[in-house]
Amino acid sequence: MENPRVTRTKESKNRMQSFGTSARVGYDSSAFYDRKIYGESETVADSPSPENPVPELNRLYAHSSSSMHELPDNSVHLMVTSPPYNVGKDYDEDMSVKEYRRFLREVWEETYRVLVHGGRVCINVANVGRRPYLPLSALVTADMTDLGFLMRGQIIWNKQASAGSSCAWGSWRSPSNPVLRDVHEYILVFCKGDFARRKPECGHKQATISRDSFLEWTKSVWEFPAESAKRVKHPAPFPVELPARCIQLYTYSNDVVLDPFMGSGTTAVASQEAGRSWVGYEVSQEYIDVARARLGLQPE
Repeated sequence: MENPRVTRTKESKNRMQSFGTSARVGYDSSAFYDRKIYGESETVADSPSPENPVPELNRLYAHSSSSMHELPDNSVHLMVTSPPYNVGKDYDEDMSVKEYRRFLREVWEETYRVLVHGGRVCINVANVGRRPYLPLSALVTADMTDLGFLMRGQIIWNKQASAGSSCAWGSWRSPSNPVLRDVHEYILVFCKGDFARRKPECGHKQATISRDSFLEWTKSVWEFPAESAKRVKHPAPFPVELPARCIQLYTYSNDVVLDPFMGSGTTAVASQEAGRSWVGYEVSQEYIDVARARLGLQPE
């Protein structure tokens, strides 16, 4: 007769040994999700509200996204953006960390309002500074969860393919002050109300991601080079590949994608190529002109 204690030990091992590993096997994750450390972080889901249509699609608004009054509640399916660093309404305001976070929170609050139930958010952000090092990714995460967003995870964008070989002056091969060279950024992924989105019943909305892309892009590390600022005429552009992957992962065809910091129009370009509608906000007329040219839009 088998020892009951040994049997329980085997069962416990079988439940947990594959959880969190890359093995393609089924696992029982209840032992993890039932623990206090996870239970305390759960947020009560909002009740679903009806989706509302966006009055004007494929439109770039020339004002701050701290007020997106053109968009009704529960009208956007995905927000993808890369917020400008330490800048305000005119992209030239030198803000303190508190002012910057307050500015972004206004945009995040509006984003929460316009997202549909289960809608997703992908925020591309890099940590900045050296003395001190400013963990913007952690600050944004704290503010988003405080506003009620549910965090789905974070993706590390490895930009090493386009990174230079220079290092900080005075740090070469010396323990006196070696400075880490960031060759990565983060894509923080959140959702509103529920982790899952209800599958659309209408036939004109379909998933369009391929099998191979799904397997590759659900990994937590993405590798592709950064965009050339000179080519796109923007000081901190992100490549089309970044929003394109987010759009394929988190939206159906004909969904609406929002970028509250549209810049040179990269998110809109990726949306059009994927067969999605888009809406964006931008305060710089220079970048608005660049975006319109890239999208083939007439000046307003």
